[in-house]
Amino acid sequence: MAIPLLNYPPSSQNQRVANYEIPGDEQPRIYTTENILSGGEIESLIWATYRQIFNEQQLITSNREKALESQLRNGQITIREFVRGLLLSETFRRRNYEPNNNYRFVEMCIQRVLGRNIYSDREKLAWSIVLATKGLEGFVDDLLNTEEYLNSFGDDTVPYQRRRILPQKDQGELPFARMPRYGADHRSKLEAIGYFAHEPRYYPWNGSTQPYYPPQKVLLVAKVLTIAGASILALGVLAVALSAFGLISI
Repeated sequence: MAIPLLNYPPSSQNQRVANYEIPGDEQPRIYTTENILSGGEIESLIWATYRQIFNEQQLITSNREKALESQLRNGQITIREFVRGLLLSETFRRRNYEPNNNYRFVEMCIQRVLGRNIYSDREKLAWSIVLATKGLEGFVDDLLNTEEYLNSFGDDTVPYQRRRILPQKDQGELPFARMPRYGADHRSKLEAIGYFAHEPRYYPWNGSTQPYYPPQKVLLVAKVLTIAGASILALGVLAVALSAFGLISI
């Protein structure tokens, strides 16, 4: 039996402040199927959805869901169903769900789906319980069926970061695209198996002033590959030179 969503009080964030300013360049562009007139506009809407759900660093051709795109173009599914399909895709699971713990994944999804930051750790905990008890599919369905999502975006509007900047503030909230797709714990696992091995790294936020160096085995393999590649290249250059003088034929 799934545990019901815990109660959590909403905090006063930008998206909950009444909108009195005149829209400017810093305001997000709203993509909706309610006013789509041409094929070019539907393509822009599709890419806007990819940018919102996958973020800029994951916008590559292999991440596209062609079947979902086709259904959206033909009016067989709504924007909300398209968003659901992207969230439940194998690519999203592999690149966002699997590298993160439940708390970080919940925070990412609230940012990308509801268009705002989490209110508090209690909200993060509440949705993490939903994810743990209902699984990824149940979590996505519950998030897309919230009153907040339906009132903000409905079936036909691509989610976006709501009210990032207020005129009376010196600095607005950072774009959610700045948040990397995995946290420090997953990065540590990558470093342990030899990723980021091309240079020493420092971690001042951990209080460490010592450089990080990759494992010796990784350095040894890299050295052997470098020497082998240089030897092959040198032999190739020598063969071309000897061939030019007619000493050998290649």
